[in-house]
Amino acid sequence: MKAADPEVVLVTGVSRFLGAHVASRLADDPRVRRVIGLDNGPPPPELAPLLRRVELIEADLTRCATLIPPLAPQAVVHLGVSTAPEPATGGRAAMKDQNIIGSMQLLAACQRLPKLRKLVVRSSTAAYGASFRDPAVFTEETEPREVPRGGFARDILDIEGYVRGFTRRRPDVIPTVLRLAPLIGPAAETTLTRYFAQPVLPTVLGRDPRLQFVHVDDALEIMHRSVVEDHPGTFNVAGPGVLTLSQAIRRAGRVAVPVAEPGLSGVAALVRRFDRGSFGLDQVDLFIHGRVVDTTRLSKEFGITPRTTPEAFADFLSGRGAGGVVLGRQRLEAAERAIRSGIAKVRAMRQQRDQPEPEQPGFGP
Repeated sequence: MKAADPEVVLVTGVSRFLGAHVASRLADDPRVRRVIGLDNGPPPPELAPLLRRVELIEADLTRCATLIPPLAPQAVVHLGVSTAPEPATGGRAAMKDQNIIGSMQLLAACQRLPKLRKLVVRSSTAAYGASFRDPAVFTEETEPREVPRGGFARDILDIEGYVRGFTRRRPDVIPTVLRLAPLIGPAAETTLTRYFAQPVLPTVLGRDPRLQFVHVDDALEIMHRSVVEDHPGTFNVAGPGVLTLSQAIRRAGRVAVPVAEPGLSGVAALVRRFDRGSFGLDQVDLFIHGRVVDTTRLSKEFGITPRTTPEAFADFLSGRGAGGVVLGRQRLEAAERAIRSGIAKVRAMRQQRDQPEPEQPGFGP
């Protein structure tokens, strides 16, 4: 039996790119009468025009348990998930509070919504982790072979666990969990797009991982349809096909600078310096092992197939004017020196840390 069209929809994370665009699409849908956007801060100026028809509520997810029930939404779209720690807002501790405590409070509020019929949750293919033991292709039933090192991936696993518990308590609610591959596209602004926008890209020596992306427009369409249509279950959302990291770098017209795997901390520090954002263990492990997922279930259930990973990456390049950049010798040599210097500092600190403490003179009897 098909659920009735949700007239009132609550979207979390509307002050961010994904949440703002999903809320805007729903506000333009005649089947939806009211869209409420929730986030812990106002939207930035570039996103504010998208939210003109969205009722904005500024509140922290970790304190929303009593705020949401009076709104009586019939569908909740949980996009307020932080993908990387931001030092300016409290780092990993604040990210974990937002993801874990915020999701728990949101689901506790949803438990008390008698009219709730749909729950759509943004997840990630990072839930599968990344290790040398991985299968060639992950399906939705594949369990991580190792506990992921990155905080975002661990948070995603916990959030999915909370959603499973919620659906056992509320079998009348249709749950849709969307495991998104890394987003890419001309308008997307992520750690990954900032990485490929840099002139010199650090990579791991001897590694050429297979990567999958999903075009942001395809992800938005699938999220929209998850709200206005009935699609229960967990779905991998990615563009078919793969690109190796070396292929992506060549197509972007960038220069790869391979470093040895022990220097990964130096690589991450350099990328943080370049993109002014966060480059954590989730991204480092992805660039070592790669990740490819099967999207058969998505195509059968939704009746659509996202554009391929190479097509999505090509659109990103054409929209950003990112291809064909040629570096001068001086800039390339300067970047190489910066990388080597960063790695040398990390190794020196590690050697100093691993040295045994000098013995203290004792006192004889």
